[in-house]
Amino acid sequence: MPLLDPKTVMAIKELSLSAKTVIDGFLTGINKSTIKGPGLEFSQYRSYQPGDDLRWLDWKMYGRSDRYYIRESEVETSVAVRFLVDASGSMNHEDGGFKKIDYARSLAAALAYLANLQGDAIGLYVFREGGLFSLAVKQDFQHLTRLYYQLEHIQPGGKFTSPVHYKDIYAGAGKRELLVFITDMYQQQNEIFDLLDSLNTLKHEIIVFHLMGKNELEFDFKGYSVLEDLETGETIRIDPVSAKKQYQEKLEKQLADYRTALLDRHIYYRMISMDQPLDLALRDFLNQRNKS
Repeated sequence: MPLLDPKTVMAIKELSLSAKTVIDGFLTGINKSTIKGPGLEFSQYRSYQPGDDLRWLDWKMYGRSDRYYIRESEVETSVAVRFLVDASGSMNHEDGGFKKIDYARSLAAALAYLANLQGDAIGLYVFREGGLFSLAVKQDFQHLTRLYYQLEHIQPGGKFTSPVHYKDIYAGAGKRELLVFITDMYQQQNEIFDLLDSLNTLKHEIIVFHLMGKNELEFDFKGYSVLEDLETGETIRIDPVSAKKQYQEKLEKQLADYRTALLDRHIYYRMISMDQPLDLALRDFLNQRNKS
């Protein structure tokens, strides 16, 4: 589906337009019944009692049975969805003409548009060195615009947020949320898994979208003899040809370890290459959202 091709999406600089374009294209190719609107889900009928609100009287049931029944709708179909975006320096990694943070912005914006379409409340955490940015969870179109604005102004740099700044996460822990974490899983001292463990204690449903460049997956760094760590500035000399096999073996083991570790924590994990269309993540989101 051309509209969901990353290069096409990244070429649209305005996030609101990018998100709408992605979701419009996505919705043309799926069963619309997977998209739930806002409101209350029907639970059961019960007999009418004096004082009941007549707006919930079911006249069709009355026509069939000649008795008055009230429709009880007790199950809220909307959920609270919060997007967690990694804004550490490694998200500046580039492949295919755009950076990881560009893919993360577009993905978060498209998912937020889809969530808003379903009547879900949306919020945002941005993890960066020196602090944690938090946008409260709300449900209205103006709030969606605020979220786009914050995404557009993310400037990655430095290391991942230190746990000392996680107080905002616990402060807003009154309601169970669906958390969508977009990250490259690059960590110095297990800080990302420490974060996920903290979130797990709050009983949130968590999805991790692990972004990797195609050049990272294939170790395609021809012409380069030095690689730089985008978070620490450290450099390492390499021979791209001789190091490739060893690198790919270690990477395969690391990705398998990530999957196992997150599965053990009951966290949904998906590794996404930056050359992959966005619809893979959108489908995962819908599936997990409808379970929440």
